[in-house]
Amino acid sequence: DPTLPVASGGTGAITLAAAGLANTPAFQAYASADADGTYATWTKVAFDTELFDTAGAYDHSTNYRFTPQTAGKYFVYTNMKVGSTSSNQIDNAEISIYKNGSAFKNANIQSTSTGAELNRATLTVTSIIDFNGSSDYVEAYYQVDTSTAQNQEFYGSQLLSSFGAYRIIGV
Repeated sequence: DPTLPVASGGTGAITLAAAGLANTPAFQAYASADADGTYATWTKVAFDTELFDTAGAYDHSTNYRFTPQTAGKYFVYTNMKVGSTSSNQIDNAEISIYKNGSAFKNANIQSTSTGAELNRATLTVTSIIDFNGSSDYVEAYYQVDTSTAQNQEFYGSQLLSSFGAYRIIGV
């Protein structure tokens, strides 16, 4: 529980970040390009372009994972536009936040009728996740099942995809 310092004599400025009230570490990244994946297979997204990374805790070039070195609760989010590499119907589209290599929180959309021509979907998933401050990490994955077993596609751009997190203070 952070305690605010009081300026001597009741005057002077108090910097909240210096008082430990900053929502950091924090990052946000997006995928700079579209990517194809294998039909009905969980595929990690290469969110390769950082908008910000306050502590250098997000690897945007190799593992595409966030590993904060400050323990605490974090608000983690991702949104993605996904679809089929052809114009075939999506039967099921899912995105997931993985923690330490396993699915942690998931969002999906399913086609409920044969005539529903769902070819693309934009999904969002959010969660509050505890991190140990040393080895815990999160990654973002997706998968798409189509009516004719066509490969899946992820649509990358700053407008269509993002992955980020920030530490929640006072919790």
